[in-house]
Amino acid sequence: MTTNRTGKDLVLATKPFVREDRKRSWLYSLTTLGLLIAALAATMMQFPFIAKLAFSILAGLLLVRMFVIYHDHQHYAILHQSKLANIIMKLFGGYILAPSSIWKRSHDFHHKHNSKLHITDIGSFPTITKDQYLDMSYSERKTYLIMRHPLNIAFGYFSIFMYSFCVHSVINSSKKHWDCGLALAFHFAFGTFLVAFGGFSALFFTLMLPHLIACGIGSYLFYAQHNFPGATFRASHDWEYSYAAITSTSHFRMNPVMRWFTANIGFHHVHHLNSRVPFYRLEEATKALPELVDAPVTSFKLSDVAACLRLKLWDEERGKMIGMKELYKEVPVEA
Repeated sequence: MTTNRTGKDLVLATKPFVREDRKRSWLYSLTTLGLLIAALAATMMQFPFIAKLAFSILAGLLLVRMFVIYHDHQHYAILHQSKLANIIMKLFGGYILAPSSIWKRSHDFHHKHNSKLHITDIGSFPTITKDQYLDMSYSERKTYLIMRHPLNIAFGYFSIFMYSFCVHSVINSSKKHWDCGLALAFHFAFGTFLVAFGGFSALFFTLMLPHLIACGIGSYLFYAQHNFPGATFRASHDWEYSYAAITSTSHFRMNPVMRWFTANIGFHHVHHLNSRVPFYRLEEATKALPELVDAPVTSFKLSDVAACLRLKLWDEERGKMIGMKELYKEVPVEA
């Protein structure tokens, strides 16, 4: 007989899947890192343009996979307390412009406050209510819409990873986020070396394009996994952890190739339910627990992408996310 578990019972049901296979963790981490280094090295070889482009795109996709592995390590889901893994992951975090000091703090905050209204947007895209938006000044509205704009998400390499994670953190607290300053220094030093070594072509194919691809995909996944038709937001007094994980976090369906490149992060509702479940056991947990099967779904289909990107505000009266067209139909607003 199927039990409809909720709350702590549902979280406890995921505990058997927390167990890590250390050999498997190392295998996936090192093979991904090795393939990434090989793909980046290939972009610097004297290959035809089309081959360099292919290797650069491959490097970008491998950066996504390695980032999810890094993300799991930061959650202590894999390779916890391994000194070698700590060194590798810290170096990678700096390379991808998401150093540990800012990534872990902001991402842990996000997990503890996922889909809460009236909470600071640390670690997530800001989401406000329709009434809050109407009370804002013109400039405040513009700033809010820019932060959720598709171009801000697509160019997350510059706006989110480089500026928000690194530059903004250094400006706010250079002592606390010294690794962010170091990441920026290395990034620009490496870029300078690439230009000196192979000109703008080397800079573009080896550094810029892979980061644009990885950060763009990562930014969109993070956005769409919490901003989709059917997502719910609640005030703190009415918020419950497991409910938020299941109803406010999407199951991002992908084909097997993209599931590999994104290291199963599409099973994001399971990850939010228990972030200690290793990425290679998320699908296993989904199949084993009936309560996880019917999570809200989105995908990379153009219709799903458009549906997610149009959502801007939480309408408390309707209990759903709405777009600006819906708002303008109700209230004459200066955009």
